[in-house]
Amino acid sequence: MKKKTKIILTSVAATSVCSGILAGLYATYRMAFHSPKGNQNDDFEYRFTDQTRPMSYKIFRIIGEMHAKEYERVSITSFDGLKLAGRYYEVKPGAPLCICVHGYRGTPARDFCGGAPMLMEMGYNVLAIEQRGTGESEGHTITFGVRESKDVKGWVDYAVRRFGSDIKICLIGISMGGTSVLMAAAEDLPDNVKGISADCPFDSPIAIIKNVGAKNLHIPGFIAGAGARLSALLFGHFRLGKMTAADGAAASKVPILLIHGEEDRFVPEYMSRRIAEANPEMVTRVTFPGAGHGISYLVDEERYKKITGDFLQKIFA
Repeated sequence: MKKKTKIILTSVAATSVCSGILAGLYATYRMAFHSPKGNQNDDFEYRFTDQTRPMSYKIFRIIGEMHAKEYERVSITSFDGLKLAGRYYEVKPGAPLCICVHGYRGTPARDFCGGAPMLMEMGYNVLAIEQRGTGESEGHTITFGVRESKDVKGWVDYAVRRFGSDIKICLIGISMGGTSVLMAAAEDLPDNVKGISADCPFDSPIAIIKNVGAKNLHIPGFIAGAGARLSALLFGHFRLGKMTAADGAAASKVPILLIHGEEDRFVPEYMSRRIAEANPEMVTRVTFPGAGHGISYLVDEERYKKITGDFLQKIFA
């Protein structure tokens, strides 16, 4: 075979390999970071598991109750130019405000169908935001809290502008929303933020991607992590793993409440333990026996209300 032919074949092979790698990275981006909207924005599009299926009637009932509550459509512009939407539920003018942040490919009504009405029953106003790429918020890339934490800071600034410099705020998140509010603690929040509550948060974006990759896709953690980092950078245009929830907790100047189901099969319970260990003086952590991912409220409603209510009374006193 002539030398020139060998060079051509080598180039073709190298191009094919590179194309295959890029295709794999793009597939990773679409699977992990792309927000397709569509059915994911349907509040009643609930993916039941064996842990949640017995609660299906209650879940649909309280989602319906959430739908029946009146709210005001509000919006802000994110730090990178996206229009972000939210739903403001007012119980009493001037009451403390709970900013609620839903989880990965979730919706406010679906993820906070129990929590938001609970907060309103306690007399608090609620701002349930729609994370970037969800609902009426613009964007198509989910960043596992990297950019969402900055969006949370934007909503805090909006609340202070609208409700005044004396407004008291608590940041409340579930799953990826919990990670987002914890990361936001490192965003130089104003003194209006009196506390942070996170239900089943993961400790870092890379950690949860490695865990899901290894458990669900049977991909070695280091490969899942490396692929996620590259696909996020190439197609999402952001750096994954720059900040973690543990870093946010360590930087927090306000009390933090962590809640986690002991039978969580998606975000392992040990992840919130790592977050608590980053700042034991400021963090209170409680677990719920028998509770899966994000359903501690449904498993033991009375205990959940008592723990959350006591925490809010303390920080807003």
